[in-house]
Amino acid sequence: MEYSPRPSNEYFRTIFLLSASVLIVVMNTTMFNIALPTILKDFSLQPSEGAWIVSGYSIVLAIFTITYTRLSDYLPIRVLLSIGVAIFSLSSVIGFFSDNYLTLLLARLAQASGAAAIPGLSMVFAGRYIPMSRRGSAYALIASATSLGFGLGPVVGGFITDFLDWNYLFIVTVMVFLVIPALFKLMPDEPIRRGRFDVLGALLSGGSATLFLLYVSTFQSYYLLAGLLTSSLLWLRINRVSTPFIQPELVKNRHYRQIVLISYLGFTLHFAVLFLMPIMLEQVYDRGAAAIGLIIFPGAMLSAVAAIYVGRMIDAYGNIRVLLLSQVLLMTSALIFFFLAGISPYMIMIAYMFTSFGFSSLSSSSTNEVSRILPDEQIGAGIGLKQQIQFIGSASGSVLAGILLELYKQPYTAENFQLPFGTLILLMVISGFILLLYTKKRPERA
Repeated sequence: MEYSPRPSNEYFRTIFLLSASVLIVVMNTTMFNIALPTILKDFSLQPSEGAWIVSGYSIVLAIFTITYTRLSDYLPIRVLLSIGVAIFSLSSVIGFFSDNYLTLLLARLAQASGAAAIPGLSMVFAGRYIPMSRRGSAYALIASATSLGFGLGPVVGGFITDFLDWNYLFIVTVMVFLVIPALFKLMPDEPIRRGRFDVLGALLSGGSATLFLLYVSTFQSYYLLAGLLTSSLLWLRINRVSTPFIQPELVKNRHYRQIVLISYLGFTLHFAVLFLMPIMLEQVYDRGAAAIGLIIFPGAMLSAVAAIYVGRMIDAYGNIRVLLLSQVLLMTSALIFFFLAGISPYMIMIAYMFTSFGFSSLSSSSTNEVSRILPDEQIGAGIGLKQQIQFIGSASGSVLAGILLELYKQPYTAENFQLPFGTLILLMVISGFILLLYTKKRPERA
């Protein structure tokens, strides 16, 4: 598939615009993490039920992200982004007026269906229009916006929850609607390309992801059986149609699978931490929402600034060194959480500085590595599938943390968080082993 030339200077301005949109989408996730203790009290919810406000958002993101990226093979990116932003903004208005748990949850899910267009298509745009020599910097800029969103979200969410109400969190996200005129001005005018979109494959893919996460959160065997059935049907589907929703070459690519699995584990750890920190700070250290946001903020700000240098490191030294750095940082954060989080809330702040920096390094370097090892015609689908699996990891982290924490009775003590944090160490051991296998037989440029 042919695209216009890739003048990096011209299109780097567009990366800044897309990064600003990603910032708001990510803020929308972390703002509600901070508000979770308040929402749990308002609606008398258990942690595992409240986790669906975050994990349900991630599930829908996972389903729709790959849908938007696959549609980008046929429709202009700026049109798909405008549709997503419009849905996201309208859902935010509905969420503002929600007065019960069901309405709140439905508003969040609708938000996610629109928000999914922004991160995935931003990555596809960078892979399509930014040359390899500067692509690491482009991905790092998007990762920097992601980190900044993780940092600003808790602060903004904390102050709004403390001084107004959690409903007002939805007002912040309406602002993303302002980027639509700029999208049409700065983004290239791509033609509409003919092709068949695999609707059945999209439904089977989304169904498999949803059933998997339902099983993880409930351990009901019928969800597992249904998930295995839909996954089998999806595999048959993608191997029998000419333009499948997921290209079978991606699934069969061992190196691609390894990078995606490393990303999945990193996202699982990060969102488990984001779920656990507010609850621990509120119940163990008696901190309010605003104070919780301020404790989380320094780590994310450090990562946002460092992400700029991460991009330069990727362009100068390659992806593998930055991937290795990410594993060291994330393992360090897991160890600090496990051994020191119960000593002082400032240990939580320090631990999250490692988490956020490691997550930013992992996100940008893994995406750039995927764009390096895949042929040009597979980059869009490859990044989309990677994004989908990452969002499944986001939901898995929240749900897993909620389940492990619910083994104990409220109010929680510092010791009750040992099992969830210890599980994160195990995840990083697995992730490091997979990266070691990858580096031994790293493929050449596709």
